[in-house]
Amino acid sequence: MEERSEFSPLESQLAAHIRAHLGELRGTEARVAQVVLTRGADLVDLSVSDVAALAGTAPSSVVRACQRLGFRGYQELKIAAVRQAPAPAPDPADTRDPAARALTDTVRAAREALDGIATTLTAEDLRAAAEALNAADHVLVVGAGLSGAVVLDAAYRLRALGIRADSPADPLTAQLAAAQLPPTAACLAVSHTGSTRTVVDAARHARANGAAVVALTGYARSPLTETASHTLVAGGQDLVFGLETTASRIAHLTVLDALTLTLLTLRGEPAEHALRLSADVTADHAY
Repeated sequence: MEERSEFSPLESQLAAHIRAHLGELRGTEARVAQVVLTRGADLVDLSVSDVAALAGTAPSSVVRACQRLGFRGYQELKIAAVRQAPAPAPDPADTRDPAARALTDTVRAAREALDGIATTLTAEDLRAAAEALNAADHVLVVGAGLSGAVVLDAAYRLRALGIRADSPADPLTAQLAAAQLPPTAACLAVSHTGSTRTVVDAARHARANGAAVVALTGYARSPLTETASHTLVAGGQDLVFGLETTASRIAHLTVLDALTLTLLTLRGEPAEHALRLSADVTADHAY
């Protein structure tokens, strides 16, 4: 007997879509689809690893199954399930204290973004990106909007490791700098959507000159990733409306930490020396 789905009537459209594609799935992917049908809106509380365990497979198989069903990955499928679910009754405490709900939602969004990194980013991707930046004699860091905070942090960290880095605040200046990059340089482009025109255009200028382009973005397929020579994917869409870019920045900064540590290992003593100089400068500005 077929296992009964727990999707509510409001979720029937998504359930119908999944059932329509069940015949295209085999083995572990079919088991993943069945878990999705059975759990419904409860997916909000399950990580990709949880679904993999329920389906008796690996997280990578969960992601592939979601892509076969027409989604970018597990996060996008989860969002679709939650959006079609009936709105839960508000917690009395949250009703009385909107700050409690804001805190809960924000922490959940950040946790989801961080949990997704292990699925969307491999050690090989990180190592290749670090090697490209390490080989460059100059790194241009570009980004716009809320990604600007990540750009500033990235440029500071690269300089602290002894890498010559530039991060123009003006988007036109950034594009001009990208257009003048030599093949020996690299461009680190940060964009949550991967579709910000000024960032993509700067990356295209850099790539056209033969410079390596490392993209830090939330989507595996975008105009930016089509241009990049190396892509670091982290921080896809979140489950809290209006907080997508906030959670993605947390994920991007986490990847940046990992990238910095990888570069520290690759550069060895020169990076250690640069960090000591950075510590001295910082100490001079502390009471």
